Amino acid sequence: MQTDRIKKDNYKVFDMISRYLNDASDYIDENEINEIADLGVSYEYAFGVILAAAFDMDIVENEEDKKLFNRYFSKMFHRLDVNEFYYNPYYRNIRIPVMKIGNCELKYEKYKPFEGFVCDDILADAAGVQIPQIGFFETEFVYPAVLEDERLWMSVTPNEIETMKEAVERAHGKVLAFGLGLGYFPYMVSEKSDVESVTIVEMNEEIIELFKKHILPQFGNIDKVNVIKADAFDYARNNLPEGNYDFVYTDLWHDVSDGADMYLEMKKFENHNPDTEFMYWIEKSIACYL
Repeated sequence: MQTDRIKKDNYKVFDMISRYLNDASDYIDENEINEIADLGVSYEYAFGVILAAAFDMDIVENEEDKKLFNRYFSKMFHRLDVNEFYYNPYYRNIRIPVMKIGNCELKYEKYKPFEGFVCDDILADAAGVQIPQIGFFETEFVYPAVLEDERLWMSVTPNEIETMKEAVERAHGKVLAFGLGLGYFPYMVSEKSDVESVTIVEMNEEIIELFKKHILPQFGNIDKVNVIKADAFDYARNNLPEGNYDFVYTDLWHDVSDGADMYLEMKKFENHNPDTEFMYWIEKSIACYL
């Protein structure tokens, strides 16, 4: 049960982090963070100290700021290893061509050293404290992305990898995926021996063609994969029961703010398919939003 104080602190922290990520995600200076880390503290702690100062928090003299820092900032930042993600099977085996298709552009984007980004679902405890999870690398990190009208539309970042990890592990039998993206989830589950087939429902024809021409041929188990052009909710309403799917994964939204309504709508189909396991992208974060 959230108290009014915790709710207020949650809003305050999310406002700070949103402004940081949207306006100055590369604010952290490499020399400054190294200077603080050289005093014997972790890079995560140094990262938090620099951002706290940027938001005029006094974590030495001000007790409220100190409590906020210890409750949120100390569990918020994560130093990630580029090699851990580059070793991911998708990164190792799938190559995205750099090209333009209509108003879409395929390319590789990058995170600068010590640039912050969302790296996992919101961490929530029993008291209602909600802590965004922010990652950073010490070196440059390159990831595949699709831009629409020069705005990031879809990508395969550490956040996608971490937030899909449990669904990839639990997928089995006949799998249905609502939403295609760059094919990360379908690729990972198609590699599993306990996955019989992967049906992907996607509405965007350009993305389907891009996937079929440039990405799907790189799959090791291409025979397991079938792509259907359809609206996800129409398909769920008309075809989900007869498909006898064992596992359904929904990834139709960009973030929590635009996903809540679609998440609640898709949840309704669970009652009509009691023998099917359902999972949803960033469900834990959406639950915090709701």
